[in-house]
Amino acid sequence: LYRATVAAGEQSGHLDVVFERLADYTEARQQMRQKVGLALFYPLLLTGVAILIVAGLLTYVVPQVVQVFGSLNQQLPALTRGLIALSDFLRQYGWLVLLALAAGAAGWVYALRRVGFRRRVHRVLLRLPLLARLIRGTNTARFARTFSILMASGVPVLEALRISSQVLGNLPMREAVEQAAVRVKEGASLYKAVSASGYFPPMTVQLIASGEASGRLENMLERAAVQQERETETLIAALLGIFEPMLILVMGGVVLVIVLAILLPIFDLNQLVH
Repeated sequence: LYRATVAAGEQSGHLDVVFERLADYTEARQQMRQKVGLALFYPLLLTGVAILIVAGLLTYVVPQVVQVFGSLNQQLPALTRGLIALSDFLRQYGWLVLLALAAGAAGWVYALRRVGFRRRVHRVLLRLPLLARLIRGTNTARFARTFSILMASGVPVLEALRISSQVLGNLPMREAVEQAAVRVKEGASLYKAVSASGYFPPMTVQLIASGEASGRLENMLERAAVQQERETETLIAALLGIFEPMLILVMGGVVLVIVLAILLPIFDLNQLVH
């Protein structure tokens, strides 16, 4: 991207304008990355703390309570016995669970390095309802903004498509842009070539068609990028608004089960005494 735009700026004699556009492009991408990172930080932190709390309850609190019940020779409720079994398993084989998770994560990362496997995973992600919208939105915004700055800098359409395809993180979408470049080279319109894959949002495709017809393609691409970035931010906010209460409810349910498993034998003991 940078080499192509600078070369085009040198040829056209507008290198200062190209550098200004590149600065705006880099700043916009950095802002988008920071927004996504900050939005995901709190849920990830909340999830990590929740896992640590549950693990601490099962490995330290439950065993101490079990010692009290064990000395009473009392028949424990099924919920309490299940919790004790889970606690014993984590205390004895917890390191094996961590080792298996680490090995699974390493194997997953290694498998993702293979293009065929990564392509299948990316294709599956594009079928998931909410996640597909998020992936398409972020990739479309990145593609449209890159394509816009290349076109505005005077880079030829085919070269701009080739470079823009490389900023797409999703392999099926990247290959769709590469195939669109082939169709454009064969004489098809950019609008039809991009819409053929079905991966890009209808609004973006319509803006490309409008820009192609009016001769203001770079402006329409910039508008498409801004529109997709706004939709992505709105979708992330909505997903986080759903995820955080659900995580709190799940954590509350887990803690409630642990508390009930501890209190049920105490209630049974009180009834036995009375």
